[in-house]
Amino acid sequence: MTNTQTNTPHQQTLSLAISHTPMHAYQWLVVVLAVVLNMLDGFDVLAIAFTAKSIQSELGLSGAQIGTLMSAGFIGMAIGSVGLAPLADKFGRRPLLMLATLLSAVGMLGTYFAASFEAIGFWRVVTGLGVGGILPCTNVIVSEYANQKWRGLAIAIYACGFGVGATLGGVSAVMLQDEFGFRSVFLTGAVLTALALVALAAWLPESVAFLEQKQPANALARLTQIAQKIGKTGDWQLPTAKQTVKKAPIAQLFAPAQIRTTLLIWLAFIAVMSSFYFISSWTPALLETSGLAKERSQTLGMAISLGGTVGSLIFGVLVSHFSAKSVLMAFVALSSLAIIGFVASPTLAIALVMAVLVGSLVNGCITGLYTINPTLYRTEFRSTGVGTAIGVGRISSIISPILAGQLLDLGFGKDDLYLGASGFILLALIALYFLRTPNAQKTHA
Repeated sequence: MTNTQTNTPHQQTLSLAISHTPMHAYQWLVVVLAVVLNMLDGFDVLAIAFTAKSIQSELGLSGAQIGTLMSAGFIGMAIGSVGLAPLADKFGRRPLLMLATLLSAVGMLGTYFAASFEAIGFWRVVTGLGVGGILPCTNVIVSEYANQKWRGLAIAIYACGFGVGATLGGVSAVMLQDEFGFRSVFLTGAVLTALALVALAAWLPESVAFLEQKQPANALARLTQIAQKIGKTGDWQLPTAKQTVKKAPIAQLFAPAQIRTTLLIWLAFIAVMSSFYFISSWTPALLETSGLAKERSQTLGMAISLGGTVGSLIFGVLVSHFSAKSVLMAFVALSSLAIIGFVASPTLAIALVMAVLVGSLVNGCITGLYTINPTLYRTEFRSTGVGTAIGVGRISSIISPILAGQLLDLGFGKDDLYLGASGFILLALIALYFLRTPNAQKTHA
């Protein structure tokens, strides 16, 4: 048997107080910690991209082997999102987040010492496992510690961390590997991740919703301590527990009342993340192949990344005034049109503007999914639901660039691929239309 909660009229829970009262500085500190962890994800992704040539030269690897090393991290992320996230619903968000951060640090340190293709591949998977476990927990933590008014903006700021970290990862890779070799980039990542782990141990609180739902030892005392840190006063109570049949968190995603939501949010993640990773991975190469100078191709690729950061913030501002689902649906529709506009751009200047617009809108879609996703699940399987959806999206992000390469080999042109992406992302619009977003989108139970 497991506990679920019902609130009686005289009870006041801390999670409801968080949702309906102004944000305290400590709550924003929790958001900042999540941003830092997301930055480390971006750092890791671009660090391997910028050091790939050096790794290939030093170890004498083939192009296929380098591609395998790049995919190893994404495979680890997918496994981590699906495999580690359910542990957070059992043991808590804080311990799982610390474990995942430790795995990431160990993976980067292992890459620093690795001297073979197999060793680097192994440690890339370990790093990916850690990053994959970090993402669902940080997404949930930010959602639960932000109030109703600023939840969308808080998640948008959190989502921006990836782009900032990716930029820092690229810059540091260029600076460090010329002077100290490619391994120094991963040593830097390991040290930064270890410092982040220390910060988590010092400042990250446990999920309030987890403490209220699972009611571990000293739950009320821990809630009172958290309330003091975030400046909330009141006679806090644990929700009244009632007994229900216990199910594994993963099984609850496919319960009759939940399966429709599960499949629709998965479809939305697949449609958006497949399109995003195709565009971000292939744009520079496709433009260069079509005759555009290498420098200009890279400029357009960077414009898409820059637009992503801007798009996340714009989404956050809009969702503070309109429903997250409505804003997300608008972003999906506009993304499809922007991709078409990018393909049809008659001049480089217009293409540059459209590249920023594509990056803004598509990355805004990802931010929107991060905003809505945690609201679709009850506390007892929220991390599992969030992690599984992100994991499914990660799998599609692995497949889409590979599929694009195969289509190019079959004779499809770049315009065909972009137009295909503009159509495929509209599947998310259909999924969102039929998706029922519960009252949890406004408050977390």
